[in-house]
Amino acid sequence: MKKYLYIFKSEMMSNLQYIFDILISFVSYCIMIFIFLNLWKYIYSNPNELINGYSMKQMIWYVIVTEILWMSLGGRALNKKICNDVKSGNITYNIIKPYNYIEYILSSHLGVTVLKFVLVTILGMSLGFIFLGSFPNISLLSIICVLISCLFATVINILIITGLGLFSFFIEDASPIYWVYSKFILVLGTLFPIEFFPKILQPVIKNSPIFAVSAAPAKLFVDFSLNAFLETMLIQGIYLVVCSALVHFIYKKGVKKLNVNGG
Repeated sequence: MKKYLYIFKSEMMSNLQYIFDILISFVSYCIMIFIFLNLWKYIYSNPNELINGYSMKQMIWYVIVTEILWMSLGGRALNKKICNDVKSGNITYNIIKPYNYIEYILSSHLGVTVLKFVLVTILGMSLGFIFLGSFPNISLLSIICVLISCLFATVINILIITGLGLFSFFIEDASPIYWVYSKFILVLGTLFPIEFFPKILQPVIKNSPIFAVSAAPAKLFVDFSLNAFLETMLIQGIYLVVCSALVHFIYKKGVKKLNVNGG
């Protein structure tokens, strides 16, 4: 456990050296929020109007939180790294080192993600307050619960993207699989809450990993309740266990295939 904590801290400290580069990358986040701010202002002719149970302010805060989660994750870079490790054979050097490759990737990328999350959260909350003039009804308890849910969502997302990258053991390039996954997250988990989709799809989305990694923390932030938090924890806990088991299974199969084929 100590070695993975050390990897986490080392990666975080290393990225502190490039803090300016990280801040520059947030320009796209500001543009995205500005676009959606004007979009929802146009859709809501009356700011106090409710559409599918959401006010205009709730909708904008929802997008701000989901974009914080996705922007801080750096999923494309993670997927590219894993694909390159497998295709270049660099992963063979990690196999013989005194740590598990999956835990190494998780610890390392969390070090990057936590730093970005803190910075982009400050930026996102500031933009939201400037544009909207107020926060949703939040308390210390709700903030703690939302942060716990965000941590679970990030870990699950890293595990899923790692698993997708490890498919490079079996196919030539796993990048298209990640591309499809990212578009599902964008459409079903980032732009619109579950309530905006047809009722027949809502149970499917709510029980999918998309809800666990994106929609759930944002929904808690804009409309917190203890029951909703406990339900979210149950769903995220299940996906954490399932995704961890699947990723380790894919990794073991891939390493076995690598050994059989002679590296």
